[in-house]
Amino acid sequence: MVTFSWLLLLVLAADPIQQPLPYSHQLHISKGLQCKTCHTNADPGESMGIPKVATCLACHRAIKTDSPHIQELAKAAAEKREIKWKRVYQIPSYVFFSHRIHAEAGATCQNCHGDVAQREVLAKEGDISMGGCMTCHQQKKAPNDCNTCHEPR
Repeated sequence: MVTFSWLLLLVLAADPIQQPLPYSHQLHISKGLQCKTCHTNADPGESMGIPKVATCLACHRAIKTDSPHIQELAKAAAEKREIKWKRVYQIPSYVFFSHRIHAEAGATCQNCHGDVAQREVLAKEGDISMGGCMTCHQQKKAPNDCNTCHEPR
């Protein structure tokens, strides 16, 4: 029997996002990297950053340098050009959301983004709609009034 949450996940799941260069979260996490190794959370903590070429090359100056994809990273660095990674999740501008506040409250990346550690290619798995967020807040007994996520008018 399919539960409602699995059915909802199937309806919300999108196709994997085609990135400009292939990247396996599964491979990198299996080598010991953590989300925060590459995805920084600069002040004020609202969003997680998309890694810069220099972040990738911190390891890949010496690892898998014969790969054409790593050579593309090195070329981008030499040209002082960033790779235009595509965001998988985007919070609307009218919603206040802080990764930092959620992490400090005990939320994990997997809570919203699915089991990224098992993904070769990412697709939108988590329900970051208003209903999805409100359901999570209700389950976690977190504030759930309008002003939690929206500025009062």
